[in-house]
Amino acid sequence: MRIGLISDTHIPEAGPELWPQAYKAFEGCDAILHAGDIYEISVIEKLHKLAPTWGARGNGDDGSSGREVQPEHDLLSPSWVHDFDGLKVGLTHHMPIPELPSYGVLDALDRHFDGNKLDVVVYGDTHVEHITTIDDVLCVNPGSPTFPHNLNVQLGTIGFLDIENGSAEASIWRLTEEGIEPFDWDTWGRPW
Repeated sequence: MRIGLISDTHIPEAGPELWPQAYKAFEGCDAILHAGDIYEISVIEKLHKLAPTWGARGNGDDGSSGREVQPEHDLLSPSWVHDFDGLKVGLTHHMPIPELPSYGVLDALDRHFDGNKLDVVVYGDTHVEHITTIDDVLCVNPGSPTFPHNLNVQLGTIGFLDIENGSAEASIWRLTEEGIEPFDWDTWGRPW
């Protein structure tokens, strides 16, 4: 099972449409998780045409800095927990990773997900791609496809979560003019 991961699209602030490379990359996915700061619900609806999609409400979706508050929608919630092939996958916008020690992350997991024991959590907010494991929970931030590392509008990153035989593996991919390529952590990664 392959799940597409995306966050912090900021459409239309970043441009009128999400890069077509992102939509193309998610063709054939079994599901898509958007970790918030969507700004325009049409992004979720367009992703949902490719595969079942759920979005976490980000601070920008709730009117921060005078932005338009996104309306209630069946595909938007502050957080979600889904069972994908026997693994519990949580989705939210803000997680204090890697800013806090692991006990702060565990408290946030409990707060966002009502004590559900997760196997994976997908989050956004920082615009910085990150993959780590804390207390047996795989924590994945796919970064931003439009404002990577909070820089100017440019081709950024997305991710994938591959689940097979009860285990999950996450990967980050960089959008390019031609499509996508594996993220080079040594060249582009932040030194957390």
